[in-house]
Amino acid sequence: MGPPTVTIGSYPDYPSAQRVVDYLADNRFPVEHTAIVGTNLTLVETVLGRMTTGRAALLGAGTGAWFGLFIGLLFGIFTVGNWLAVILVGLVIGAIWGAVFGAVAHAMTGGQRDFTSASSLRAGQYAVIVDAQLVDQARQVLGRMQMSGSTTNPG
Repeated sequence: MGPPTVTIGSYPDYPSAQRVVDYLADNRFPVEHTAIVGTNLTLVETVLGRMTTGRAALLGAGTGAWFGLFIGLLFGIFTVGNWLAVILVGLVIGAIWGAVFGAVAHAMTGGQRDFTSASSLRAGQYAVIVDAQLVDQARQVLGRMQMSGSTTNPG
């Protein structure tokens, strides 16, 4: 557990809290003694699209191609003859196996997850905190700051 901290402001969005810390940094405040703390966290899962066996195979082929390219490059370095052929063979074999594994993995879900998504955490509020021994200095610096369009609630 670190030193005691004090909240010097609460903000409705991350960019507002970031501007405060940036302002402190611009004014030579030791920002290594600050933190931005998100509270009232919400998990948001954004659905990106439908997942079919064909799409799973295509995505698997892409991943497999990158892996095959990597392996092909490793073998190609030590090949005396046609190193370009070694790289291309690695890419093609990787794409084929990636497609097979992608399709099989999706088929094994039995239709339980026929969509792709991305998860993220979002905070309802962002607090800027500083170490307790520096709170007066931070408040003095922020007293000179003019924040247009943002709400500051000193803690």
